[in-house]
Amino acid sequence: MLSNTRQTRAVIGVEKAVSVELATFSEPERGSLTVVQSAQDLPFPIVRVFYVYGMPQKCERGAHAHRETEQGFIAIKGSFSLELTDTRQTKTYSLSEPDHAVYVPAMIWARMHDFSEDAVCLVLASSLYDPADYIRDWDEYVSAVKKLSL
Repeated sequence: MLSNTRQTRAVIGVEKAVSVELATFSEPERGSLTVVQSAQDLPFPIVRVFYVYGMPQKCERGAHAHRETEQGFIAIKGSFSLELTDTRQTKTYSLSEPDHAVYVPAMIWARMHDFSEDAVCLVLASSLYDPADYIRDWDEYVSAVKKLSL
């Protein structure tokens, strides 16, 4: 049996973040339709949907972690980088295809940057907005990860 530390680290590890290819149906005369199904394409029920757009190229968004909320990020238009870390490892995704999502589990620090001028990022979340779910300070995040690892 794994120790509590190893079990917790496996739960919050950045290695749990994955790129997901979404089902897309295309016809030259009708265009494309991409589908995201709750609890199928992303491993959580989708409770909240929001999108960010109009970011200056040098803008940074996110730079926080969620205690409980899981998310899926999709570049609906344009491109941006999504950098994820768990204090031990960092993984960066370049998102530019509307038929791909990146799943981000809870307790992963996420930062978006390098936005193209036309970038639109769609975010699918597992919970309603709750300010108490956010960890916005890096040192607080590191401390919270350490506590979970005990």
